[in-house]
Amino acid sequence: MISIIPPQSPGEWLSWASAIVTLVFGLMCLLTPRLSLRIMRLRPVDGVPEAVSESRATMAGFYLGTALTAIVFNQPFIWLVLGAGWAFTALGRLVSILFDRGNTAFNWISIAIEIALAAGPLVYVFGIVP
Repeated sequence: MISIIPPQSPGEWLSWASAIVTLVFGLMCLLTPRLSLRIMRLRPVDGVPEAVSESRATMAGFYLGTALTAIVFNQPFIWLVLGAGWAFTALGRLVSILFDRGNTAFNWISIAIEIALAAGPLVYVFGIVP
């Protein structure tokens, strides 16, 4: 029987906070894909339903799978995956800012959020915050 053990330390709370936000993002992508795409400043082309499918499948699936697995199994390597996923998301956004003329307020706010979501699990896994 799998039982969910609530966080016991500040580091676990940081990890859980990142997982809960990731879970909320995943639920938004799954249940309200058009709103999610609009928030991300994306617009599906008329007659191309695959764009909405990407929000429900690729984005929601990854967010939900990673967040739920981290919460349910509560293992260091899974928290590492969650943190690394957000860290590489931030890296991709930084590359876009530098090379795609993406120097916008939206991208800077997004990268700050992504760094925060990466930091929570990573500081716990690496023992910076026990």
